[in-house]
Amino acid sequence: MTVNHLTDEDFLALYGRWAPLTPSDVKHFFASYPGLWWIAGGWAIEAFTGASREHDDIDPSVLRNDLPLLRRHLAGRLHAWAAAAGSLTPLLPDVDADGAPDDVLPRGCGQIWARPDAASAWEYDILLSPGSEQEWVYKRDSRLRLPMTRALWERDGVRYLRPELQLLLKSRGLRDKDERDFTVTAPLLERSTREWLRDALTLTEPNHPWIARLDDLDA
Repeated sequence: MTVNHLTDEDFLALYGRWAPLTPSDVKHFFASYPGLWWIAGGWAIEAFTGASREHDDIDPSVLRNDLPLLRRHLAGRLHAWAAAAGSLTPLLPDVDADGAPDDVLPRGCGQIWARPDAASAWEYDILLSPGSEQEWVYKRDSRLRLPMTRALWERDGVRYLRPELQLLLKSRGLRDKDERDFTVTAPLLERSTREWLRDALTLTEPNHPWIARLDDLDA
């Protein structure tokens, strides 16, 4: 069992609660951030579909290579913790603040949890994305790449990850909420976008059950 599969009660007992923040909160917090940022996860799905859903947390994303920018942005505001394989490691703001991600993060770390202090709720689960300001790269298979302008879209001054990319990221988990997100989102995608998702799944997860469901939508 991974952290993502814990019940709400077990997660709360082990790690504490998440603050109920929204994309507007992220927009305000990252307004002065000098690097590229966007929102992924369930909030990206809700922004595209317009279908309200429950959210455990909110997932701002930044470029992994911009970790020093992120740490400077968080310093004095929120404490940063490297999250990897269920473990949390504090990233002290004055310790190797400009260090490269591979030098300062635990092996396999792809996200930073942030909160004001130990007595407060977690505020942001910040995803560290490979790639660059020009190119989005799928974190599980670098053969899948898109221009960043094709990977993101914007509403009300907030950039979101495109829904087909978010579904690809969700495809590995197949949790109940991932299945619901696929069911709501896939019919709203343009045919060419569904074809991209089907091809991406065929390349990375050739036996994935969503492939047949995408075929049915375009039959």
